[in-house]
Amino acid sequence: MTAHGIAGVADAGAFLARLTRLDRNVLVRLRSAGEHTALWAVLPWGVLVTRKVAGPGPGDATVPAAGLLAALAGQSPELPARRDAEWRWQLPPGRSIAVETVAAAELSRLAEAAAVTLREVTAGGLAGRAVGQRAVRDALLDHVALVVTRDEGEPVEVSQRLVQAVSRMGFLGPADQDTPATRVRMAGRWVGLSAPYGVAWLQPVQVLTVMPIGGHPKG
Repeated sequence: MTAHGIAGVADAGAFLARLTRLDRNVLVRLRSAGEHTALWAVLPWGVLVTRKVAGPGPGDATVPAAGLLAALAGQSPELPARRDAEWRWQLPPGRSIAVETVAAAELSRLAEAAAVTLREVTAGGLAGRAVGQRAVRDALLDHVALVVTRDEGEPVEVSQRLVQAVSRMGFLGPADQDTPATRVRMAGRWVGLSAPYGVAWLQPVQVLTVMPIGGHPKG
């Protein structure tokens, strides 16, 4: 059996636990980078999330997140059965630029405001008409939560999908602690939120790429 090579068990466990609460069947991709391993996964609303943890990792492998979480919880060094061919998502370029910083408190406020709106509209309808929860949720996720401006003057839109990703994955850190600000980053056409405990990336819908079964993307 192949060893998972993860030394940062607590950090990896926190990432995997959040993932599996959102989607029990989600896959996680492990990519080694020296003495660290980047964990990648796709959330149910189409956002890529990643967290770097200590340990050399297995190289490049995709496994069930629930299986890896169970292995770490049981102190097993073995990597769960690989499902490399099922990873179909392109990764953002390795190099990115920081555009702006946003306080964790502001992102938490935006995430909570969307959640409150979802509850209110689902319960009371919109302009007197009943609206399905899924329709409201999708509209809220597509909403531009904030806009920042690059040095060149070009606006960068940060959607609620990214805000929800860093909030729901716990990347912003504890609300009662003074954590570093989150950076809005760009890598090619990708927009990301780089928070203290992880990064969320989103590619514009019109250029989303689905990789064919049979191998990992080179990026």
